[in-house]
Amino acid sequence: MFDQITILAPGLLGASLGMAAKASQLARTVKVWARREEVREACLRMDWCDAGFAGLEASVEGSELAIVCAPVDIIPELVEQIRPHLGGGALITDVGSTKAAICRQCKDQAGLARFVGSHPMAGSEKSGLEHARADLFMDRPCIVTPLESTPEASLRRITAFWEGVGMRVHAVSPEEHDRIVAHISHLPHLVASLLARQLGGSPAEWAALAGNGLRDTTRIAAGSPAIWRSIFANNSAEVMHALTGLEEQLACCKSLIARQDWSAMEQFLADGQRFRKGLE
Repeated sequence: MFDQITILAPGLLGASLGMAAKASQLARTVKVWARREEVREACLRMDWCDAGFAGLEASVEGSELAIVCAPVDIIPELVEQIRPHLGGGALITDVGSTKAAICRQCKDQAGLARFVGSHPMAGSEKSGLEHARADLFMDRPCIVTPLESTPEASLRRITAFWEGVGMRVHAVSPEEHDRIVAHISHLPHLVASLLARQLGGSPAEWAALAGNGLRDTTRIAAGSPAIWRSIFANNSAEVMHALTGLEEQLACCKSLIARQDWSAMEQFLADGQRFRKGLE
């Protein structure tokens, strides 16, 4: 599909994408850009990476696709830096967890590479390329977020790329994306963190008695605080709406327990069970 692609800031997602692109024969040459020398050297020791660069301009020269895998607050800056060094027919996408601000800041400019926002829903509480794997994206959803002015041909090509690594692609506006993920991704992370933070003040021996339920419920709280701070800052309005809905559910639950209305509590729990089973 592409003779050459560049992955900027390869971590878990970026390195996994390089592996998947090579394994699926979506790119003949995969280059990377990373600020840290040890990251570049680690990538070069892997068979999916053909070249590593410390300079942004050199890393994207000749590439038909650049994928920005940096934290959401620096994605627009990197996009604007690499655009003049890509051919006019080249594409840029990203893997950021927020989209409205990024897509509006990276809107198309005449004669420069086109940007189409992407959010592969394939992350993990783990970070770093040492956890990367080629099948990370297989049968996972990917949300692409074209603007009103995005050419259909660019959208089709980005969609085909994500489908090529095994993803199920859905296209929505950047604003709708942020509303959706505030509820299905950002709120769950906050809930896990809230529970873990509350239990962090409990006696130390309690943790030794915990079963798999607590580990499953709080697993994503192990994610990078710095990365999640940027995500919440970039999607604060929608996260606040999601938290308001959670407060309403919590108030309802407290009221049922206070009234000892166990019949209604069973129905309350059944409603949650129904949604959870639907995820399967």
